[in-house]
Amino acid sequence: MKIERLHELMDEHPDGIEWVGKCHDCRHEVTVTADAKEDGIHVAGGGVYETAPGRIYLKCEKCLRKKLMLTGYQECEVYARIVGYLRPVKQWNPGKQAEFDDRKMFDQPEMVTDIEPDDYLLMNEK
Repeated sequence: MKIERLHELMDEHPDGIEWVGKCHDCRHEVTVTADAKEDGIHVAGGGVYETAPGRIYLKCEKCLRKKLMLTGYQECEVYARIVGYLRPVKQWNPGKQAEFDDRKMFDQPEMVTDIEPDDYLLMNEK
């Protein structure tokens, strides 16, 4: 977790933060705490990783000492259409990847499915 993000969380929870879950590596129960002290923020019990907003992974102290980096998770392969066919975005050239990053995603509004044919005709007449 980036230090800026940890500071944001500590501002939201000045009494401290506690994460409880399973260690990403050994799958044992782990509790990680963060407390604000005079000399800075103290994290105890292991490590906390936030790979995306709201996606938290924990590591126990033992596994953290073995390897600091978070490994062993499967990345999501994103496919998109380019020049008429689907390809993984990470295989695109840098220019096309930049274009993909600039795209805006839109949610399609929910369709109304319980309209009777007579109701549809009345709506169109207005």
